[in-house]
Amino acid sequence: MRTFVDVGGRQIALYQGFDAERVGAPVVVLPGAGLVGLDFWSIATGDTVLYDRGGTGWSDDVPLPRSAGDVAIELKQALPPGPWILVGHSLGAVYARRFAQLFPADVRALLLLDPGHEDLFDYLPPEAAELNQALKADLPDLTAEQIRAAREAYSRLLAAWPPDVRAELVDYHLSQWRTSLRESAGLESDVYPEVRSGGPVPDVPTTVLTAGAGNPAWATVAPPALVRQALDGIHKLHATIAGQSSRGRHILVEGATHQYLHIEQPGVVLAALAQLAR
Repeated sequence: MRTFVDVGGRQIALYQGFDAERVGAPVVVLPGAGLVGLDFWSIATGDTVLYDRGGTGWSDDVPLPRSAGDVAIELKQALPPGPWILVGHSLGAVYARRFAQLFPADVRALLLLDPGHEDLFDYLPPEAAELNQALKADLPDLTAEQIRAAREAYSRLLAAWPPDVRAELVDYHLSQWRTSLRESAGLESDVYPEVRSGGPVPDVPTTVLTAGAGNPAWATVAPPALVRQALDGIHKLHATIAGQSSRGRHILVEGATHQYLHIEQPGVVLAALAQLAR
């Protein structure tokens, strides 16, 4: 399932050739920070390419963080000619929109899963900036007990994955969990301004799925009222993103969480993909 393509002397891991029912159009999934291609196995069909960005997963290492343009160019060079339906999750949605700015002819549609966005803080209460920084704080190494608990949690979360894929993926997450912090370190300072000044996103069919339960980690650093305000702001932002396309749709996925919407509600994601492929 895993193959490698050379991009500027760097090996980029691709995953394709899945046996599930075809969506009907080529799809490429851009994972969120801390996730890799195989985390999206549950929504992969025969037309889907999953991949690991440089510096993540089984692709060669590169210094992190990276610019959105670097990520987009790398993906362009790794893929056959489009157009593609881009499925971008969280930070991956920001990269997907940068790809669309740079290579509009290669984009058939956009499916954005609880996306980040350069205007995010315009929609959040002022206290959310502190909440954001608290979530980015560096953490000590995991204890043996934490590793055991995390392994059990990941194994339950990925129970539907093939056993060999699940085992490899769980081991990766337990050893490389800091990658998320490194990859997103320049998001507000560099990546958001880059996309903001990067030109228009093509007017292609766009569906935005919002995780109704938000990010459970927020509840560990903020009171319920602030979490609710932040969620309301994100819902409004996502509706605005969808409204910027003449063929935009915004869907609130009740009960789904930010990091694992595609695992908790794969049917919703596959239905959205099928609609975009028509």
